[in-house]
Amino acid sequence: MIRRLLQRYRYSVILLKQLVITDFKLRYKGSFLGYVWSLLRPLALFAILYVVFVYFLKIGADIPHYAVYLLFGVVLWNYFTEVTSNGLSAIVGKGDLMRKLSFPRYVIVVAGSFSALINLGINLVVIAFFMVINGVPFTWELLWVIPLIIELFIFSLAIAFLLSALYVKFRDINYIWEVVLQGGFYATPILYPISLVINMSEVAAKLMLLNPLAQIIQDIRFVAVTPATITTASVFKDGSLLPLVPYLIVIVSATVAVIYFRKKAPNFAEDI
Repeated sequence: MIRRLLQRYRYSVILLKQLVITDFKLRYKGSFLGYVWSLLRPLALFAILYVVFVYFLKIGADIPHYAVYLLFGVVLWNYFTEVTSNGLSAIVGKGDLMRKLSFPRYVIVVAGSFSALINLGINLVVIAFFMVINGVPFTWELLWVIPLIIELFIFSLAIAFLLSALYVKFRDINYIWEVVLQGGFYATPILYPISLVINMSEVAAKLMLLNPLAQIIQDIRFVAVTPATITTASVFKDGSLLPLVPYLIVIVSATVAVIYFRKKAPNFAEDI
């Protein structure tokens, strides 16, 4: 029994490795610049946003190292978008493979998330280069970025699991999720400092910072860029437990996603 489980686990790991490699190779196959696009896309968006918001709208002038501050937000949001958008269609896209082979269905979604994680790692190296250019100090607090990236990975993967299972039956999920991502991009403090929202409505700012993505982005900015960053913990004072809400959302999302995915997984090949 144990030997059979170990063999199945080893087979899943090998398949996961092959799917990650294949996905990463095929992503930019046929393009002239190839893997360079994994760097150019977020950098191009960052350059446009930086010019518009800093030079024209004069936003972020009071934030130290705003270029790195903005780049962190863009890169982290792009990672979440990539994992969830690719994960949404992952099961349906591998329908033929599931009919031919018997393997754990979760491997398909996890493979896409690891492929996106490679892109995130490359982009974080670029951000480190920008930090050097902008004179951002490297301190031991940077180590806090690791657990925050893990939190982002878990939350993104949980949403990807849920979306991939729903998409098998409900194809409108694709269009709904596009709208959610577009709205979420502007409802998360990526382009603008959260202090602008606080000046207009402190309640609205607090609600925004209960979003796990906002909490992760602001916390990473706090430990990596400037301690002047307003975080979820800093807006809720007097021993409030509300700063724990983003972590609770991540845990609940992961639990619900796993339960729902495991329930629907045996019928994926037939439903597709």
